[in-house]
Amino acid sequence: MTGIAGAALTAMKTPGHTPNLTDSAPAAGLYDVINRRRDVRGEFSGAELPEPVLRRVLTAAHTAPSVGLSQPWDFILVRDAGTRRAFREHVLAERSVFASKLEGERAETFSKIKVEGIVESTLGVAVTYDPNRGAPEVLGRHAIADAGLYSVCLAIQNLWLAATAEGLGVGWVSFYREEFLRRLLGVPSEVRPVAWLCLGPVRELADTPDLERHGWRQRMPLEDVLHYEAYGRGRNR
Repeated sequence: MTGIAGAALTAMKTPGHTPNLTDSAPAAGLYDVINRRRDVRGEFSGAELPEPVLRRVLTAAHTAPSVGLSQPWDFILVRDAGTRRAFREHVLAERSVFASKLEGERAETFSKIKVEGIVESTLGVAVTYDPNRGAPEVLGRHAIADAGLYSVCLAIQNLWLAATAEGLGVGWVSFYREEFLRRLLGVPSEVRPVAWLCLGPVRELADTPDLERHGWRQRMPLEDVLHYEAYGRGRNR
């Protein structure tokens, strides 16, 4: 066991940590799933996804916490080949727009990063946010308007981890205009498309995230993002 899982288990065995946690298989399994999760592109096999497995993954997503228990998410399951091809063409066009803004080494690096999985995966899952669900008195949202949107992202994370635990892959596609996806899938004007997730069985999950492997960015050390008592304050200040 390596990465987050290995580090967590090592930490759990050090003095000062709760002894019961050391022998906790569920905890070790959770860290392992977090460590294995990948944003999948070219590894989808296109194999059938059994309905009971899909239901378990979607149930995990639907069990996510939400502000005021508003559950503001919906999941649109897209299997139609024509719809997915249309979405892919739009995504490729938007990818080209982004690529045109890059120069030199950055452009060369980005050229290796492909937008795959939209038609290769077993299905697409479009996740939406309905701000009117539970409104107007959504408990906990009056001061933070985006709390409902954050709730949808928690559902996506639950889906992603559950899929990984089931041996599936998920790829979050973000090269699209919301209005295009709204028209493509008939999403009401007051509902916001948040994500298109490619979902399905994979041949493998890569050991290293694609963006790290291709040299786009590297994972930052935890200490680089830790602050103590106030933003910008290090441990010894």
